[in-house]
Amino acid sequence: MARYTGPVCRQCRREGLKLYLKGDRCYTEKCAVDKRSYPPGEHGTGRKKASEYALQLREKQKLRRAYGVLERQFERYFDMASRARGMITGEALLQILESRLDNIVYRIGFASSRPEARQMVMHGHIAVNGQKVDIPSYLVKAGDVVEVREKSRELVPFRKALETAGDRTIPEWLSLHEDGLTATVVNLPTRDQIDIPVQEHMVVELYSR
Repeated sequence: MARYTGPVCRQCRREGLKLYLKGDRCYTEKCAVDKRSYPPGEHGTGRKKASEYALQLREKQKLRRAYGVLERQFERYFDMASRARGMITGEALLQILESRLDNIVYRIGFASSRPEARQMVMHGHIAVNGQKVDIPSYLVKAGDVVEVREKSRELVPFRKALETAGDRTIPEWLSLHEDGLTATVVNLPTRDQIDIPVQEHMVVELYSR
């Protein structure tokens, strides 16, 4: 399945919540979810009650769209989560998604949205443990150091990130260094540290059908 290239606000409206795909715009009155809270399409305001399968599918789509993951990638992550020892499958799945490098860049505050963070990684602006990594799906580990590469630090997005470093709310499982453009992954997040409003057990039920 190819990556979605249409209006991203339609995805938020379809899921009925903000996925923060447009960055700062999502926090303004221009947000499409605030203006039109019903699903897109001709019959968006008059749809029937969803079946159990439809509800489970919606929860999966929320995760896929929030993290920008393709179907095959998502299935691979679910397989990894189902084999994780000592963890509930749904929580392990969320932890894997949060461990993606593009998500880390977004969580640190280097980018205003995950799509923007994905571009930063793909363009070679990010390093992990001193080595350039240009793969958005790269999974970080506890103890990894994520930073903006030296040659990229004067670019406008990163200068803006540096100026707002003191105002950012960083998840407690990440630690921002004094330079404002380097962070350490203290540990991988637990379920109560992940703020995505999703019922992950329904995703597990979907794949268990």
